[in-house]
Amino acid sequence: MAPGRKPGAHRTCETRFPLHFSLRMPLAFTRIPSPVGELTLVASDTALTAVYFATSRHVPPLHLVERGPGGEDGAEDVAGWLEDDGSGPAGIVLARTRDQLNEYFARARTTLDLPLDPAGSTFERRVWDALRAIPYGSTVSYGELARRLGDPRATRAVGAANGKNPIPIIVPCHRVVGARGELTGFGGGLDRKRWLLEHEGAALALGH
Repeated sequence: MAPGRKPGAHRTCETRFPLHFSLRMPLAFTRIPSPVGELTLVASDTALTAVYFATSRHVPPLHLVERGPGGEDGAEDVAGWLEDDGSGPAGIVLARTRDQLNEYFARARTTLDLPLDPAGSTFERRVWDALRAIPYGSTVSYGELARRLGDPRATRAVGAANGKNPIPIIVPCHRVVGARGELTGFGGGLDRKRWLLEHEGAALALGH
């Protein structure tokens, strides 16, 4: 049975993000249905770079991500994204992401094991690494996450980095809650955050 799938003990992902992100690397995208609404997945030839909810603030408007003129020839659209046609290295990354997300939503997978390359500062990447170490079905507070990073005073900075996470669900920022266990801000909205925590079995511990 593949790592991260039930049954068996949950494990955390210890993969570290690469140190550099190439802004010039061509990106491909695809859209998939999910229980929390349509998701837009974006990948380079080597890694997943973003996951957007339909309501995400930073997802480009639909007219900017459609394939431009000469689509079958692979022409690049005005946003620098290409709609995935299932071929090429980026298509492999996107297909793997889609398959693992489907398994996650079917409760057949507790760990998402994917190559990731989110754009962010060194500190933000440290926070996102720490998010990936939060086990499935559990939550931590912003203060506890700051302590784990070695600076209890950095709670606000940790919260800001959490809010900038470009790969939600896979980098599980939904598992961070307020000091009293209350649901706090989430780019996909609190309803989606609640759904994800309930899906993982964490909501009962929150008392919500």
